[in-house]
Amino acid sequence: MSNILLGVSAGIAAYKSADLASKLTQRGDAVRTILTPSAQKFITPLTFRAVTRQEVFTDIFEDDPAYKGEHISLSEWADLLLIAPATADLIGKLAGGLGGDLLTVTALAFDKPVLFAPAMNDRMWMNPVVQENISRLQDVLGYRLIDPGEGHLACGSVGPGRLAEVPELISRIDQVLQLEPGSE
Repeated sequence: MSNILLGVSAGIAAYKSADLASKLTQRGDAVRTILTPSAQKFITPLTFRAVTRQEVFTDIFEDDPAYKGEHISLSEWADLLLIAPATADLIGKLAGGLGGDLLTVTALAFDKPVLFAPAMNDRMWMNPVVQENISRLQDVLGYRLIDPGEGHLACGSVGPGRLAEVPELISRIDQVLQLEPGSE
């Protein structure tokens, strides 16, 4: 059993993240979710709370008097951070070291394995700036890329940019956790 922090950024592919969270929970992993404000336009915190039976985090500025700096406590709790879907916007923010929401500040504070699974339009995926940002996440920060799939995209295009399928995401999680010292 692992503690997996799932970051969800805005995109229609967020529905796959709910399925992923459900499958990880069913197999015994503890899954906590961070949704960006824009992700909540596509999927609600209630969905993730229902499938994981865990609290869902959405706001960097909590009104809770017991607030304990969620970006730090979540980064300490988790064995791994998976960002799926990772939009071009989120990738650019992380590559630039920007932290304006709970997911980005948590990722910036995270010192264990980070995987990111992009999902976007094929032309956005092939944009040289996006590719440069992806390389920066890998080469400078050590993030591990889960390549997007190819096929029909929500915009009507056909090409690369689909969020990887849930079995592939789970396989990559397991692969990374097995490589980490102290994991079983």
